[in-house]
Amino acid sequence: MSVEKLSLQVGCTISEVMLCMDQNLSGICFILNDRRLIGVMTDGDIRRAILKGAKLSDCVDSVMNSSCFSLPVDCTFELIQKNLDKYKWIPILNKSGEVIDLATAKQYHQIPLVKPVFDGNELEYVTDCIKTGWISSQGQYVARFEEKFGEYIESENTLAVSNGTVALHLALVTLGIGPGDEVIVPDLTFASPVNAVLYVGATPVIVDVDSLTMAIDASLVESAITPRTRAIIPVHLYGHPVEMTKIMYLAKMHNLLVIEDCAEALGSKYLGLHVGNFGDAATFSFFGNKTITTGEGGMLAFKSRASCNRAKMLRDHGMSPEKRYWHNEIGYNYRLTNIQAAIGLAQMEKIEFFVERKRWIAAQYNKRLNSIPFLQLPVELEEAINSYWMYTIVLLSGLAQRRNEVIESFRQNGIESRPVFYPIHRMPPYEGYVKKEDSYKVSNALSNGGINLPSSVYTNEVEIQRVCDILLSTLGRFA
Repeated sequence: MSVEKLSLQVGCTISEVMLCMDQNLSGICFILNDRRLIGVMTDGDIRRAILKGAKLSDCVDSVMNSSCFSLPVDCTFELIQKNLDKYKWIPILNKSGEVIDLATAKQYHQIPLVKPVFDGNELEYVTDCIKTGWISSQGQYVARFEEKFGEYIESENTLAVSNGTVALHLALVTLGIGPGDEVIVPDLTFASPVNAVLYVGATPVIVDVDSLTMAIDASLVESAITPRTRAIIPVHLYGHPVEMTKIMYLAKMHNLLVIEDCAEALGSKYLGLHVGNFGDAATFSFFGNKTITTGEGGMLAFKSRASCNRAKMLRDHGMSPEKRYWHNEIGYNYRLTNIQAAIGLAQMEKIEFFVERKRWIAAQYNKRLNSIPFLQLPVELEEAINSYWMYTIVLLSGLAQRRNEVIESFRQNGIESRPVFYPIHRMPPYEGYVKKEDSYKVSNALSNGGINLPSSVYTNEVEIQRVCDILLSTLGRFA
């Protein structure tokens, strides 16, 4: 509701205030001197004034509450949200004390970037774990989750682990990659793939990415291969698959292992196959912001049963599956708990809906933004199905330098967004593995101008419209 409908000018009568309240149905009226806030009247204030002898024809100036609660225009969104628990309407004032906006619970409803959805069998399955006492890594739900997940991605060799990063580490260890080996990784990614390579003592070789898919540029991989190269880790970033035909051709030509990082691509397909079915191993993440979540958690999928069995042994402290408490190797405690697996199983029961809904959200954004100049939208190549884990736009040309201002504008309007990942080559731990700076022009450009927009499963059309409206109005100020 506008400021005008909720306010009257100084000198008005109690009767006029009552008429204002009757028309706006709010039970409140702000008293202004021009646009400067000087007081407030509620229906309670009117009752108390009349009980003390005031008449309806009396001027409101003598009975209004002159200590009206308000907030300055530069206050944080969090402060507004906190005070909306106490006040239905909060005037927002500029430095001159003029009302320039009204904060309401409806207006300041926050639109999250992503939000987990637990409206299936999660509570029932977790309750079963607690009632039966099977809360650690033993119990029926771990095996059921692995089986259900394997059915969905069409893999017979799946292994649940404690998170996506350890899945990468365990894949590398299982496949025998270690000191002296080189592993090719993309520059634009979360740090986990590169960190996992370093965990095993191997050397990451950082390669630039494709400008459209944001994934590793297959055309640059071949020139990065040396006699020491043992593997490639293609990362299916933000939901779009890597061009795996080219990656697998190079892997076959040079006898390389391929470990697909599918942390952000559950539901994505390439040439009709779910990602993770091309390489020797694949890893998935179930962190709280992923398409399905177990809070923390991950999954491994292997091409060979022998590799899966070895990884299972290493996951369980390196303990022999035939001789309990006998350790064949130094292993790890990378197990997923039964409670987490119970949540994961319930989440997988709705995976088709989750992916379908993510794709619907992307279509809604595309419809509203596809004609905006200097704005790159996510792509979907002909041979791919993009699961759109995180709908990502890139500000092009001179707009890229205003990226942080756009994110701040979103924040001030109750919209959560975030910048695209920093390129690996820019960060201190990886300086020793960097080629020349001009080797990463695409990663730099995408990172500098990239923004992840709200992509929760239940992001609705009204919220998407608001995100687009704020984006376009903000960009309009830069024109």
